[in-house]
Amino acid sequence: MKHEQNSKTMNVAFLVYDQVEVLDLNGPLDVFVKANVIQPDSYDCFTVGKTKEAIYTEANTMAVIPTYDLQTCPKPDMIVIPGANPDYIMKYIQDKDFEETVLKWIKNHYDAGTVVFTVCTGSMLLSGTGILDGHDITTHSMLLDVLEQYNPEANIFREVRYIDQEQLITTAGITAGIDAALYLIGKHLGQETVDTIVKLFEYQNNKADVSN
Repeated sequence: MKHEQNSKTMNVAFLVYDQVEVLDLNGPLDVFVKANVIQPDSYDCFTVGKTKEAIYTEANTMAVIPTYDLQTCPKPDMIVIPGANPDYIMKYIQDKDFEETVLKWIKNHYDAGTVVFTVCTGSMLLSGTGILDGHDITTHSMLLDVLEQYNPEANIFREVRYIDQEQLITTAGITAGIDAALYLIGKHLGQETVDTIVKLFEYQNNKADVSN
């Protein structure tokens, strides 16, 4: 894995929306937060919502007030898109307002060079945006067939934890988001930082299971 040390603080925006899956969001977020504790000023992590009104996570278990809305959000270097229950994902991709606001915001930043990192079913949210076209992608194993159906121009990979396509990173289900986040930290800051985070998490890192 190439180590791409960069002295510039990276703005990492974590998208939040109603019924978002908690570990999809908090797993990668905590990886980046811990990396920033170990190597200060590496990342500026924040949440962004369609508005600044509170959203409710899966099963209405927590209320999250976004740090920014789409209009006030600083220019992100990376957008992290956590997933949700497939039933909600399918509703979102058929929601014209969500398409014209949230998905358009993601697409505009992607077209400007921002890295997009989807976790679990988060990749399915991008169906119809064109972002996935021509790329190797994955998602939760339960949604792979649907992802393939909605994205005929993409190459669907099965039985991988995550796929790095440089500007687009997609992962398998839930905990794979932690693995991919650790991988990206290693790419940016080096393996020593990853090893420290893994020890802090007391986590078994599935770092070998990746497709590039």
